Amino acid sequence: MATASLSATRRTGTGKGNARSLRRDGQIPAVIYGHARESQSLAVSARDLEKLLSHISAANSVVELAVEGTTSRALIREIQRHPFKRVILHVDFQELVAGEKMTVRVPLRLIGTPVGVRLGGGIIDHTLRELTISVDPAQMPSQIEVDITDLELGQSIHVSGVKVPAGVTVLDEPGAAVVVIATPRAAVEAVVAEAEPTSAEPEVIRAKKPEEGAEPEKK
Repeated sequence: MATASLSATRRTGTGKGNARSLRRDGQIPAVIYGHARESQSLAVSARDLEKLLSHISAANSVVELAVEGTTSRALIREIQRHPFKRVILHVDFQELVAGEKMTVRVPLRLIGTPVGVRLGGGIIDHTLRELTISVDPAQMPSQIEVDITDLELGQSIHVSGVKVPAGVTVLDEPGAAVVVIATPRAAVEAVVAEAEPTSAEPEVIRAKKPEEGAEPEKK
C-alpha cells in the first residue's frame, strides 16, 4: 500500500470568488468527508499537491492529511481540473476508517515473458489494466501482479484467474479478459490469404462453327 503526506489548512470562505482568491495565492480549494465526520472545507498548497501527484497513483494511494495538528488517513476521490489548462481547481478527500471497506481501482502489473511470445512470435494484448476491488484500507494493495509466463499463443487470463491478496474482493466481471497472447495481424492475414479460393473464371467450351464451304454434318 502506497502512502504519502500532505498538509492542509481549514478554510471558512466558500463560493467561486473565494476559490479564485485562493488559487491566486497558490492554494487549491479542497474538502474532506467521511461517514464518521462532517465535511470540512480545506485549502492545500498547489505546488505541494502537484508534487505529490507526480509520484503517486491518486486512485489508490493513502494520503496522511495533516490539518492544523490533526492527521487523517484519506484517499483522493476526485480531482477537478480546468478544461483547457493544466490547473487543478478542486480536490476531494475521503477519510479512511479502519474496518470499513473501500471501493478502489488498482493497477494490474504483468509479470514474465509468455511462452507464446518467446517461441510463437505472439504479441501481448493487455486489455484490462485496472481491477475494481473492495478492501479494508489497511490491506489495500498498491498494485496486483499477474504472472503471464506460461501463456501460449491464443491463451488468455480472465478476471476470475487473477490471484488477489487476502481480504480483497474483486468487483469486475469474472469473464472479462485481462490479457491475451494474440497472433500477429500479418500472420493472420497470410493464413486467410492462403485459404481463399482462386478467383479465376472457368473456361467456357463453345461448339465449333462449321468451316466456311464445308457441308453440314448429316444426321
